[in-house]
Amino acid sequence: MNTLHHAHWPTGVPLHLSLPETSLFYNAEVAATRFPDKPFIIFYDTPVTFAEFKDETERIAGFLQQECEVKAGDRVLLYMQNSPQWVLAYYGILRANAVVVPVNPMNLTDELRHYVEDSGATTAIVPQCLYPQIEPLLGEAPGQGLKYAIVATYSDYLKQPLPITPPEFVTAPRKSIERHGVTAWNTVLERRLAPGPLTAGPDDLCVMPYTSGTTGKPKGCMHTHRSVMSTSVGGCVWFGGSQDSVHLSVLPMFHVTGMQGGMNGPLYAGATIVILPRWDRDAAAQCMQRYRVTAWQSISTMMVDFLSNPKLAEYDISSLSGTRGGGAAMPEAIARKLKTLTGLDYVEGYGMSETIAGTHINPPHRPKPQCLGVPVFDLDSRVIDPATLQEVARGETGEIVVNGPQIMQGYWRNPKGTAEAFVELDGKRFLRTGDLGHIDEDGYFFMTDRLKRMINASGYKVWPAEVEALMYRHPGIHEVCVIGVQDERRGETVKALVVPAAGYAGKLTESDIIDWAHEQMASYKAPRFVEFVTSLPKSGSGKILWRKLQEEHAARAAGGKAC
Repeated sequence: MNTLHHAHWPTGVPLHLSLPETSLFYNAEVAATRFPDKPFIIFYDTPVTFAEFKDETERIAGFLQQECEVKAGDRVLLYMQNSPQWVLAYYGILRANAVVVPVNPMNLTDELRHYVEDSGATTAIVPQCLYPQIEPLLGEAPGQGLKYAIVATYSDYLKQPLPITPPEFVTAPRKSIERHGVTAWNTVLERRLAPGPLTAGPDDLCVMPYTSGTTGKPKGCMHTHRSVMSTSVGGCVWFGGSQDSVHLSVLPMFHVTGMQGGMNGPLYAGATIVILPRWDRDAAAQCMQRYRVTAWQSISTMMVDFLSNPKLAEYDISSLSGTRGGGAAMPEAIARKLKTLTGLDYVEGYGMSETIAGTHINPPHRPKPQCLGVPVFDLDSRVIDPATLQEVARGETGEIVVNGPQIMQGYWRNPKGTAEAFVELDGKRFLRTGDLGHIDEDGYFFMTDRLKRMINASGYKVWPAEVEALMYRHPGIHEVCVIGVQDERRGETVKALVVPAAGYAGKLTESDIIDWAHEQMASYKAPRFVEFVTSLPKSGSGKILWRKLQEEHAARAAGGKAC
């Protein structure tokens, strides 16, 4: 096991993390007992105390068990934007001894059908604005599809006046939906049905996030209460979270980073979370000022947008004592801008759905830029040759593999996919991440790129993430995505899709960017094509959809319309 990083381990943080032998819901019981009147959730000035939170989750659990026939181990679909109801539903499902299946709210009916069929869920918890996407799946065939739906209205948790303006879908009044098996959220709470005993233990299934499905259909990652506890407790210990921390929870909670850092970890600590349903840079700054936010977990695209806000100086964000995140490397220029403005480092980490968030995190006192970090508590992480499975020398690039308590049990009902995802090394079961990286002289891990994203230009390996990081140094670039495109001479070549920064639209030319790039990086890495766009497509978790852009380019090329 690589132990070089132990020399840079955070002061006062143990190398080994003892995990609670309890279900995740027990954390709600503890917090409600310790801090009954303290706000757990703040939603546009509306507080939900820990005592209220526990009470409402138990009412939801009772309804799930008694009216929706949910039994221990059953899967329940949670299809909703960040909101008090998302958090309450998650823990209500756990209190019913069931398994949460979190779903991206951007998915439409045909996509949802796969989650329903694959997970075997018969109950879904949805907001009224997304109910039309779920309705066709209710009672599709006898014994198949959804039988029950609980429909929430976001505005039920809004009190007037509103100091921060929510989106229209949040303020929309409650609608009446009349259909057998469909019940309004407020009715569920009014029924006050008591749940049976809490029987779920640390080794029972807890949550089943689905992978993004870049190859084939999305696969459900089976996580136990123990594996979820590993990264939720680990994050609190690593960053020194306490009951007086205030977290801005704007990363989507259906995604494991937002789920753990923005919900499960703070609940374990007894901290407060300030929820935003969607990214809005002004609303985020207003929340920081009004609620004295101390911790903000983001992704690079959010931070780029936040720091480019011309009104940012109007807000008091001085309470912020820590910023962190992952998903994609933070461009060096953006990290410097954050440091200049706030004095804070952006502490990067790395994880995936299969590991229920972080496996590697930078030490907060000694972070390195564009770095995944170091292996966290009790994690064995190595870099291997993806073909031979032999460990490569320090500094050489290979596939990152991980073994630790946060690793999933496997893919739901997919033994073939599970077998392909793991490899045995020295008698231990390692997850193959599909990410390429290397280890430096201090034991820090750096990611080169996705194993399948590499561009092979005339035999030279080009890693798009590296090129993107360099291009962010250009003052006229707001956002950029680098893709590989077919080239008759080079096989593949490099194309950059650029969103110009404010004031640069219409002033930059393709040759301006190409000439500049050739001065900043090796010629084989520099983009041969540049396309200016007004925006880049993003996933529900805010990641730029490079694969979609690459496929769109290939489709245009096939039709003779490429650049």
